[in-house]
Amino acid sequence: MQLSEIKFACLDTETTGLSPLEGGKICEIAVSVSQGGRVVEEFSSLVNPGMPMHPDVVAIHGITNEMVASAPSFGQLLPKLLSLLDGCVIVAHNAEFDVNFLKSEFAQCGMRFPPYPVVDTLKLARKSGKFVKNNLGCIAAELGINPQGWHRAMADTKMAEQIFYYFLTILSKHGVRTLEQLEPFQHKRWKDLISSN
Repeated sequence: MQLSEIKFACLDTETTGLSPLEGGKICEIAVSVSQGGRVVEEFSSLVNPGMPMHPDVVAIHGITNEMVASAPSFGQLLPKLLSLLDGCVIVAHNAEFDVNFLKSEFAQCGMRFPPYPVVDTLKLARKSGKFVKNNLGCIAAELGINPQGWHRAMADTKMAEQIFYYFLTILSKHGVRTLEQLEPFQHKRWKDLISSN
């Protein structure tokens, strides 16, 4: 399928810890669905993690226990998320982090996380060799993308989305038109792939 025809669901999660294996939970999620570079739907919600958040975590994303106290649980948001992600390719920066949390949350709701295709903008950034640092805020700054609100789910989602389409614009000039053609650029140095075209 042509990249221009694919629905991409760019997403980000904010969490109570660094790993679901250590009891970390999602406390905010945002999704922006786009097709052909045009946003077709956006969704963002705080999530009640069902546990208190450590002050060190609150200091990173600014989401307080009071803010999530009346928020829906992940299970309550699950039907909306499934509807949003249906038929999409997931895009995220450091996607493994978000996907692992989503898998854990789905499992706790008695469901298996569907095997969505995933594109990781962190992997693309690393293999492109274009940036001094590959974290989201630094890439955004280098590209002139406003990093305001960094470490909140929708702000991070929109930054990753703009970075993703920046990459697609570059790679389209080198004949990348399909998801299958894009995939290797997450795992091999771009200059090696482009020189072999």
